[in-house]
Amino acid sequence: MKMLNLISKPVKSIRGEITVPGDKSISHRSIIFGAIAQGKTSIEGFLDGEDCLATLQAFRSMGVVIEGPEEQKVVIHGAGKYGLQKPDQIIDCGNSGTSMRLLAGLLAAQKFDSQLIGDESLSKRPMLRISKPLTQMGANIITKDGTPPLIIKAVGHLTAIAYKMPKASAQVKSCILLAGLFAQGTTSITETGVSRNHTELMLKTFSYPVKLTANTITVDAGSECKGTQVKVPGDISSAAFFIVAATIIPHSDITIRNVGINPTRTGIIHILLEMGANITLLNPRQFGEEMVADLRVQHAALKGISIPIAMVALAIDEFPIIFIAAACAQGETILRGAQELRLKESDRIGSMADGLSQLGIQTQVFDDGLSITGGVMTGGSVDSQGDHRIAMSFTIAGAVSRQPVLVKNCANIATSFPDFVKTANHLDFCIEDVTKNA
Repeated sequence: MKMLNLISKPVKSIRGEITVPGDKSISHRSIIFGAIAQGKTSIEGFLDGEDCLATLQAFRSMGVVIEGPEEQKVVIHGAGKYGLQKPDQIIDCGNSGTSMRLLAGLLAAQKFDSQLIGDESLSKRPMLRISKPLTQMGANIITKDGTPPLIIKAVGHLTAIAYKMPKASAQVKSCILLAGLFAQGTTSITETGVSRNHTELMLKTFSYPVKLTANTITVDAGSECKGTQVKVPGDISSAAFFIVAATIIPHSDITIRNVGINPTRTGIIHILLEMGANITLLNPRQFGEEMVADLRVQHAALKGISIPIAMVALAIDEFPIIFIAAACAQGETILRGAQELRLKESDRIGSMADGLSQLGIQTQVFDDGLSITGGVMTGGSVDSQGDHRIAMSFTIAGAVSRQPVLVKNCANIATSFPDFVKTANHLDFCIEDVTKNA
């Protein structure tokens, strides 16, 4: 992986309008369903970051004709549900856990063998959470002590299961649903906590029957996806960095256009509002099945809170930047019940605590969370551990620190927000690439 070190210097305020890249979760799923649909699918607003490109390349290797991405537009000539071909190479998911876990569900049902690999970070992430239920359906999946690579052997058929989720996970749920589209019988998934529902909404978008009751999702193998048009909203996980930035940088006032506000993704807004943030949702509307709005964010003084456990799954990807907000709040912010953060691209609890301590912020680490006492960040040097969300979070910290913040190992920002530095500097941030000086 190439090296990228960024330095972020203090700024007086940020103002203006921006858009953020297309939603990563929706972009992945639009490729998957477009590839197995009958007919043509046109995608607008596709996130052409490295993670989603890994999913796109996987389907090209299985014979699916895909045009683009060009100016965030992709056209997929669907192969149909049973039209995928044996991959012409090992499928490399790069840094993308979404690619690996969702593709595993789809590939488990195919008539050919396949293998999924990933980079050093992804190769450490847990995969038994998908291989176990897929094995219950009759799949033949070999892991390396529960981690990648995944070797998927062809089986005659899969059998539907009724699966009760041990914990909230959109990736595990989606993996089982994709396998369920091919399984004999009716596959049902009962959720014990709220998780992202983009897959369920995407099934509706592609005209595939899905039954949703209070906390159970049901599909069977009796239908086909139909090609369609998908308009991808801006990713709230990417908007989160600027929502927090405008909140904590004095005199700031920004508007972020076309942000997805799916209720299973808006935990960060609820948490920040409880802390005292000034966030206004403008012009709420829909892109297909997904809810969208423009967000106006103005500077506000924050107070520490105990983050409600119900918000953990609804903000799981945004906690690194929420921790930066907590570092700027008056009093103590406490997060518990978030063990999942230790299993992301890095140990986000340990990595964020280490970085905040480097900048002079007092933290207390728990197995399942973190306590942060708000104060003044002094500036200094932080290692992002190659984690894109940690890297972007500490560049935001640099804007409100007394002295600049050097953030090391930022190359993986390209997985979700390739134009992050350009977008930030458009709002009058002062972020520079200092890799050659390191």
